[in-house]
Amino acid sequence: MITKKNTSKFLFAFLSLHLLIWTLVPSTSNLNLPLDTIEALAWGSNLDWGFNKHPPFSAFAVELFYQVFGKQDWAYYFLSQAFVVASFIIIFKFANDFFNDRKLAFLSILLLEGIFFYNFTSPEFNVNISQMPFWAFSIFFTWRCVKYNKPIDYVFLGIFIGLGILSKYLFIYLVLGIKLFFIYLINKKKKIKYIHLLITSFVALAVIFPHLLWLVENDYKTIFYGLQRTGGPGTFLDHLYFPISFLIKQIIILIPLILMVFFFFSSFKIQLNLKDQKNIFLLFTILVPIILIFLTSVIMGVKIRTMWMSPFYLGVGVLIVYFLQTAKLKINLKKFYFISIFFLLLSPTIYLSVSLINDKKRTDFPGGEIARLVQNKWDQNFNNEINIVIGDEWYAGNLSYHLSSRPKWMQSLSKSSDIGVNEGVIYTGNPKILKEVCPGVFGEIRPVGYCMIGQK
Repeated sequence: MITKKNTSKFLFAFLSLHLLIWTLVPSTSNLNLPLDTIEALAWGSNLDWGFNKHPPFSAFAVELFYQVFGKQDWAYYFLSQAFVVASFIIIFKFANDFFNDRKLAFLSILLLEGIFFYNFTSPEFNVNISQMPFWAFSIFFTWRCVKYNKPIDYVFLGIFIGLGILSKYLFIYLVLGIKLFFIYLINKKKKIKYIHLLITSFVALAVIFPHLLWLVENDYKTIFYGLQRTGGPGTFLDHLYFPISFLIKQIIILIPLILMVFFFFSSFKIQLNLKDQKNIFLLFTILVPIILIFLTSVIMGVKIRTMWMSPFYLGVGVLIVYFLQTAKLKINLKKFYFISIFFLLLSPTIYLSVSLINDKKRTDFPGGEIARLVQNKWDQNFNNEINIVIGDEWYAGNLSYHLSSRPKWMQSLSKSSDIGVNEGVIYTGNPKILKEVCPGVFGEIRPVGYCMIGQK
């Protein structure tokens, strides 16, 4: 039986099992790393303060792991789960301080297993996963700022906001929720010092400043990419279709969580007291970001992609437990244990089944084998190493990851003359075009052509 005293043991067991399962299952069932992870590895091979699609943090994280583990696919699945588990631990720390009850805090974490962002889709390390710990930390330290009002908490809040923005720009929705919460407190004449908020802002700005310089130097291309991904403003019907589609998808995603609530709790009473500061805090930091991104779709008529919501639900377990009148909460323990184990095992079972049945996934791409074929052809023609691969993140990125020389990835060259034969370059792309213009050795591994330029 879970008690307040043994909660830590159960939490450790639960998180360890989650980490183990979601590292082993994709490692043993996937032939190749997922697209987004390969993308991050491609960026990591040629580190900068920004890339063509996103800010740099995800690239920093995977490159650190590459330097330690190299071409070990399991390491990047482990990395992804480490970020998920770290987020759960942070939310647990927050919930324990919020409730002053470790049992309720643990329950808030278990509920998250009913959201597929934290299990089924979590093996693919990407910008959505990389921002999750900073999202959790920002909620936690916002709470600490309000509860304890210590300057150091405002400093940490600024750090984690900055790191969150360096992970993905969508982090701004949480920042807006936090900002609105502080504005609310100021209007209610709560003891919030402006100097403390300025500290948070300056620290966050200092963290992201190198990226801001990069943006200016690179014509704000990541911002334009993000705007392009939304589809841009469309017809009048888009202002209806995209928000409704968004709502339907989110409801579907949350069905397992809703079922867990009804299985976990034998009785509950919903309580929403807008005079309660805890209620207000949860509304601003958890619900407001979701509402704001929904309103973005309504007002601008743009598409909100489902995976973008990955960090938005991290605090939902806390919100649910608190809103269900925790003082009168009754938990059906038998169902509690059963459903917890059931959902913990259900997602990996489905993931494994899909992986085995469907053999046309990106994760079935023979990246390692193609890299060996390319390396053999290179060795037959050139004496130097492959130092640079040029092309899209998937085909060129796979070469960068799988080739033993760990060549730098580049999307394109502004000046082809900048790179000579001594560098060792492989262009990837349309085979018909490359065959006609290739100044070196041409090869084709459908559907991609490879133009090799090296030293003979």
